[in-house]
Amino acid sequence: MIGCWMGITPGGATAASFMGYGMAKRFSPNGEKFGTGELEGVIAPETAAHAAGTSALLPMLALGIPGSATAAVLLGGLMIWGLQPGPLLFVEQKDFVWGLIASMYLSNIAGLIVVLTTVPLFAAILRIPFSIIAPIIIVVCAIGAYSVHSAMLDIWLMILFGVVGYVLKKLDYPLAPLVLAVVLGDRTEAAFRQAILGSRGDLTVFWSNALVGSITTFALVMLAWPLLAAAWQRLRGTGPSVADRRAHL
Repeated sequence: MIGCWMGITPGGATAASFMGYGMAKRFSPNGEKFGTGELEGVIAPETAAHAAGTSALLPMLALGIPGSATAAVLLGGLMIWGLQPGPLLFVEQKDFVWGLIASMYLSNIAGLIVVLTTVPLFAAILRIPFSIIAPIIIVVCAIGAYSVHSAMLDIWLMILFGVVGYVLKKLDYPLAPLVLAVVLGDRTEAAFRQAILGSRGDLTVFWSNALVGSITTFALVMLAWPLLAAAWQRLRGTGPSVADRRAHL
């Protein structure tokens, strides 16, 4: 459900993975074992990522709005072939649409076969000592950071944020909120500016109808939920219990 929602909104597979992992860790009875190879901790983010990638095609086909980078590439391919994604696509080119949906089922079956046959190969990678893998990871990250602007400053920033991430991990700070902020921050700000410009500064546009209002209210409640939960626990913890009242009487 989280993956489908993040694919439709669109949030992307990365955000869906971290949100799925966080929710699975919170509700699983084995949540404290996550990060040690717990099966639920592996399945949850992968399932959410695949669901987000597939459901991103829904707004692309129905509204012409790509929900991911892959959907954007497919959108460009459809337009090159003279197909205009939107509600009329299901009427004018229904054979193509249902053929595309059928291909999703076939690709899942083909992917399952490929994954099951290559599991031993990928599992063998885990036997490589971390002292060998770590330098390779650092070199690949440095190449990726340098290739964006061809500047050494990006590599120094990579090292700086790597140290910051290491410190946060040692202090048991959750990684998911930071990743979600990095991935969704720009999109959220751009969408917020578009909504404000379209409504000429009127914030009631976020409650203009039942669907938008319910989503906005739910987002605000989830934003304030940690503070509300902490206040409720403090009230329950500091208030006198029934046993204390009886003892006082």
